[in-house]
Amino acid sequence: MDADVIHDSHEVLESYLKNSSIVQQQIDSYNRFLHIGLPKLIESQSIIEPDVPNFSVKLLGIRIGNPVVIESDSSTKPIMPNEALARNLTYASPLYITYVPVIQGIEKRDSYDEIFVGELPVMVKSDLCYTKSMTREQMISEGEDPDDPGGYFIIKGTERVLIGVEDLAPNRIICTKEKGKGTVSKVFSTRYGFRTKCSVTRDSYGVYTLLFPTLTKSIDLVLVLKALGLTNEDIMGNITSKAVKNDMLLNMDLSQAKELDQKGAILEIGKIAVPNQAKEYQIKRAQQQLDTFILPHVGSDSKMREEKGRYLIRMAERASLVAYGRIKGDDKDHYKNKRIKLAGDLMEELFNHALKFFVRDVKYHIERTVARGRKLTFRTAINPDTITDKILSAMGTGSWPAGQSGVSQVLDRVNYISALAHLRRVKSPLAKKRQHFKARDVHGTHFGKLCPSETPEGVEVGLTRYLATMARVTVGADEQMFKDKLKELQILDTWIEAADEKEADKVKKKIEKEEEKVAKEEAKAERAVQHAGPAN
Repeated sequence: MDADVIHDSHEVLESYLKNSSIVQQQIDSYNRFLHIGLPKLIESQSIIEPDVPNFSVKLLGIRIGNPVVIESDSSTKPIMPNEALARNLTYASPLYITYVPVIQGIEKRDSYDEIFVGELPVMVKSDLCYTKSMTREQMISEGEDPDDPGGYFIIKGTERVLIGVEDLAPNRIICTKEKGKGTVSKVFSTRYGFRTKCSVTRDSYGVYTLLFPTLTKSIDLVLVLKALGLTNEDIMGNITSKAVKNDMLLNMDLSQAKELDQKGAILEIGKIAVPNQAKEYQIKRAQQQLDTFILPHVGSDSKMREEKGRYLIRMAERASLVAYGRIKGDDKDHYKNKRIKLAGDLMEELFNHALKFFVRDVKYHIERTVARGRKLTFRTAINPDTITDKILSAMGTGSWPAGQSGVSQVLDRVNYISALAHLRRVKSPLAKKRQHFKARDVHGTHFGKLCPSETPEGVEVGLTRYLATMARVTVGADEQMFKDKLKELQILDTWIEAADEKEADKVKKKIEKEEEKVAKEEAKAERAVQHAGPAN
């Protein structure tokens, strides 16, 4: 083949690589964590309330400094990635939290202060990295590799990369038919790194049950809807499909909660959750489960209970429509139902885990200080090693808070291509020892997204994959603005009804075609019999 033809066939790829880094999605994901994810996590833990009367601490914000190193004489100076590698240091930036004490409900603005709380590892070529804004000549003069793509961390002198984790899409209803259970609508509800699985199951008789964390077995859906504040009229009024109303009427008739009010339903859930306990504790425990463990992405405030009830009704409705064949069940292996958690998402989970330990540690120190009768100051209760140690431990071992292993790996520097491939690796959280034939197979929707041939041999075949050369992963967007606008325009339910009717029309037309085809075949067979009769 002519050399000019070969060269011309790569023009699109060369143009793409000139204008975009091959690990750009990792860098963009980490930058989004810095600018959006980190402030949201601080906002979610904005109030620290120790067991001390009339005292709390309000966290106002977080500030990230430039990467520095603390020398033996306690002085600090900027550090470059190559120096961190050479001196076996961690390429990290200091974190500062702004706080204000709240005494008897009043913020003491004269005590407003900023304090160092730990260090955050910096991704090379991210917005925090010095090399981000350097020219090629400046990088060479500083001893940096101008062709290095970045997208990795330097932890104690070792280059480590966070592997993309492929998982089912969070906050999305996925409905499938499962053997021995019936039709199941499940949601992996995720908020600020906290993840719970909630599922509504419709059995062959049309009875709905709900399962969520902290429960060992499913409970009556109508009971939960009543506990969330919905009446019988509210439940029926929130069903948009006529075919599902009969199912819900059956459930309401069979439910033991059909005559209960909200308080009675909450008490019943408390008896199921913590039997043989005091009534007040049962009620408190039930309210905690309703607010914390059922659909946390909808909200964790008691004001969002009715919204959660409507969401559960939508899940039940979806299960019935799939059971009746009105709409198709979801394919778990279809890539529209998958999401890849990149470095930013994984860092958000890790920092959220470390922040909870930090808050708990601060509460303990404040309570101990008061118990000993010493002067109470927030600054003395801070241990900056809490956040730093949790983050560095996870990144050094690869063990992540959600029980996943192998998330952080030593960057493969055998050659340049292997390093690039490692930075684009995607792994599945499924167990390697199990078969999972469908999950390991190449799916049609992988085209253009994942490489169909590059995968390890042995137990990891099909579970460890690599992004296609020109594949990009979006790093997310603010969904709340879009949801608020839909609610404001009052067209969300209209869209759902239209989608249901459209799917129903498709199924109806398909059935009519099949019936027409069967009728034609029967008529043809009858004519053949009539024609063959006189001959016999």
